[in-house]
Amino acid sequence: SLIPLCGHYPRCCPVILLLLLKLVLAQYEHLGYPPGYPDPEQEHYTAPQLTADTPRIQLRLAGDKRKHNEGRVEVFYNSEWGTVCDDDFNIHAAQVVCRELGYVEAISWSPSSKYGKGQGPIWFDNLHCSGKERTLALCPSNGIGVSDCKHSEDVGVVCSDKRIPGFKFVNTLHNHVENLDIQVEDVRIRAILSSYRKRIPVTEGYVEVKDGGKWKQICNTEWTEFNSRVICGMFGFPGERKYNARVYKMFARRRKPTFWDFSVNCTGNEAHLSSCKLGHATLLKSNGTCAGGLPVVVSCVPGRTFAATPMMGFRKAFKPEVKIVSIFPLQQPLVRLRGGAFVGEGRVEVLKNGEWGTICDDNWNLLSATVVCRELGFGTAKEALSGGRLGQGMGPVHMNEVKCSGFEKSITDCLFNKEALGCSHEEDAAVRCNIPAMGFQERLRLSGGRNPYEGRVEVLVERNGSLVWGTVCSEGWGTMEAMVVCRQLGLGFASNAFQETWYWPGEVSADAVVMSGVRCSGTEMSLSHCLHHGDHLNCPKGGGRNAAGVSCSDTAPDLVLNPQVVEQTTYMEDRPMFMLQCAYEENCLTSTSGQTPANSYRRLLRFSSQIHNNGQADFRPKASRNSWVWHECHRHYHSMEVFTLYDLFSLNGTKVAEGHKASFCLEDSECDEGVEKRYECANFGEQGITVSCWDTYRHDIDCQWVDITDVKPGDYIFQIVINPNYEVPETDYSNNIVKCRCRYDGHRVWMYSCHNGKTTQ
Repeated sequence: SLIPLCGHYPRCCPVILLLLLKLVLAQYEHLGYPPGYPDPEQEHYTAPQLTADTPRIQLRLAGDKRKHNEGRVEVFYNSEWGTVCDDDFNIHAAQVVCRELGYVEAISWSPSSKYGKGQGPIWFDNLHCSGKERTLALCPSNGIGVSDCKHSEDVGVVCSDKRIPGFKFVNTLHNHVENLDIQVEDVRIRAILSSYRKRIPVTEGYVEVKDGGKWKQICNTEWTEFNSRVICGMFGFPGERKYNARVYKMFARRRKPTFWDFSVNCTGNEAHLSSCKLGHATLLKSNGTCAGGLPVVVSCVPGRTFAATPMMGFRKAFKPEVKIVSIFPLQQPLVRLRGGAFVGEGRVEVLKNGEWGTICDDNWNLLSATVVCRELGFGTAKEALSGGRLGQGMGPVHMNEVKCSGFEKSITDCLFNKEALGCSHEEDAAVRCNIPAMGFQERLRLSGGRNPYEGRVEVLVERNGSLVWGTVCSEGWGTMEAMVVCRQLGLGFASNAFQETWYWPGEVSADAVVMSGVRCSGTEMSLSHCLHHGDHLNCPKGGGRNAAGVSCSDTAPDLVLNPQVVEQTTYMEDRPMFMLQCAYEENCLTSTSGQTPANSYRRLLRFSSQIHNNGQADFRPKASRNSWVWHECHRHYHSMEVFTLYDLFSLNGTKVAEGHKASFCLEDSECDEGVEKRYECANFGEQGITVSCWDTYRHDIDCQWVDITDVKPGDYIFQIVINPNYEVPETDYSNNIVKCRCRYDGHRVWMYSCHNGKTTQ
């Protein structure tokens, strides 16, 4: 106990409590800090003081990048660009590189020319950095230019997204300024005209860079449309447009701009300004203006989803844009993103010959990823993901070894290997796109949780002319609503939705209910976009302990049923009623079966189902083991009362027969090569489906059917829905439905054209 200890040593109590607090918080350090949470204070940048005998070098990141803040380490020395060998290179050396480039820290480093082979001399070999050096030139090495390496050993680094506060770009090689990457603390579009200041997102204004802790404008004398394209892309806009220059001339005359020291030189394909090259030094007149006399202005065109609106007027639910293009012969393919937690990210899928397929990650880079992002109405790609990082797709791999110039209108306009040989879904390519800053995360917070990823949901609303924080009524609160909260806060997927939060003491001043009747489709970008009661609140339970809560996760499962297995295993069976007693007890037959004599038959439409987990986390039932229900007749536990629904519809949409099946044995039947089974139902074992495994419900299992005894011969639509009540969060619910065409002539049954998705083919 701390009480007697503090009684003897009252002065040490605060110290002990502080140490305990640090230990408690340490267990959550690996989770990081989500957007909006205060980060640990960063040191303020001070320019390195180098002795006269220190070699003057400049660094840049080059090569085949997957993110703008990573790449092959290149060194400019003695008027020539060269590389660094990976011998003895470690995270401390990477730290020196990243900090010299103005990034807060190094995330990782990569040997063996991961970002492609460089050219020129290998300037550094056998580096032994402590991580504290002010420049890579101060790290012990064999000596500049002394190396026995080849360019196949060129080293690369991945730096953090965050720049060092107050970072000041220092160019020590003025004669070669055009060879250097742009290194500034931050970049922004600042709305100047009053009509644009009130709009979200900001689409037009001055381009400003933060250098040495001060915001500065860029002189427009050498500015090109390629530069504007890069700026708009990095702020989430797919294109740029012309603006009224006359208005900005008048504004620049009234207020004296502060210009940055350099111009900008972009090709138009860069994912971020930091990948552009420095242009010439800016020539300032005696009155402080540049030769052209005007600051750079950009005007960007937002994608349809993010059309600029007055600040409080954005009320549209997010609807993913799918782009119709016509590059594959004889059909119109579509491009879409699947499996991402946020708007503008996901596995890239294209439609070819009526079938959705994926793209292999061979040669996948920021250029190709950016074409996809712009095509779908977003900005440039901030990350090109490989290795099925956002879940594995189903069906064929349509494209391999994609190579884009960056200016294509569609990913299907790019060159690619049409054979796609040797690619599996473990190599599915994905993207994370830049999207406009909408400010949604500032109107929502989680309170009282043990870590930043959980807590009571509190929203900021306007009441009587002022903004106040309050809780959300938990009546009807479920997975879809929780998904929107986690997305809005940038915390990934929902892992749980809570209707009681008494164990999370939130802000007392925010106990009152300010939002009720919330119903979300799950695709909205903000909770305020969901249906709700507005100002007419109705919440009998009240807030406080009964307020809505969530917990979020970076990953989630994704169940996908194999439509080909359904199509190939369908048949019809006439089964005597006396053999269906257990199924009758579990409501797996139609209501008319209750009046059926024991010696009569029921006609069953039977089939197998193979349910894959293509997500990033194991699929686990919502109910814990202690609440599973034992069914004596079948002698098994139900971990989810309704796991799958089976329905038969007429062609006009009328339901003519139905069935359902509980998850009486949710387990790993088989797995991809190299993946170990984790779940087995025998002996009251754990239930679930491991990532890259599948659970097969064979056609001869009870309830794996639809009772069609009372169905007349004809043409029908057969539909299967997995996890129909959204009890378990998934990365993608759109692929939980399988539809087939079904023909029944009274004696035989045919199932054909089975496919994933809601549309009928």
